[in-house]
Amino acid sequence: MIEIEVQNETHQTQSRIRFAAVPRIGEGLRLREPDGMWASYDVIDVWYQKAEFGDVWMPYLHVRVTPGEAVGTLEADPYSDDFAARGYEQNYASMGGGH
Repeated sequence: MIEIEVQNETHQTQSRIRFAAVPRIGEGLRLREPDGMWASYDVIDVWYQKAEFGDVWMPYLHVRVTPGEAVGTLEADPYSDDFAARGYEQNYASMGGGH
C-alpha cells in the first residue's frame, strides 16, 4: 500500500489515504464528503516530492469534485431531460460551443 496525501480543491482540505497504485491525472476517485456521503472526484494533478528521509519520492494528488456531481443535496431529478440540459449548458456552453 502507498500512502498518498490528497489535496481536495473543492473543500480546501488535505488528507492521507492509502492506495494500491498511484491514480493518474483524469482518473476518478470516490471519496467521503465531510457530511459522510460519498462523491466522485477527478484527479487533476499528480506530483512527487522528495521525502525528508533517504532517496524516496512521495506522491501527492490534487483532486476536485467531478462536474455534475451533486455536492450536498440533490437539486433535481438526475434522470430528467431538464437536468441533463442544464448540465450540458453549465459544462460545455461556456466553452464556446453551440447547442
